[in-house]
Amino acid sequence: MDATQDIDRRLEALEIKVSYTEDLLEQLNMTIYRQQQRIDGLLHQLAELRQQTPDDAAGPRTARDELPPHY
Repeated sequence: MDATQDIDRRLEALEIKVSYTEDLLEQLNMTIYRQQQRIDGLLHQLAELRQQTPDDAAGPRTARDELPPHY
């Protein structure tokens, strides 16, 4: 009986670990899903901003344009 109880105890421990692992995997999947939604939204906003400010409208940029205003 002792061997059977040991096997039962080990099996129960493995089932608990699998349960925690499944829960963690689901949480990670949801985190990745939410992050992908945010990335998609940011890419959409970036595309809109690029359409609003065409590159050639501001003229050519020089290194002097990159200096902070206090120089």
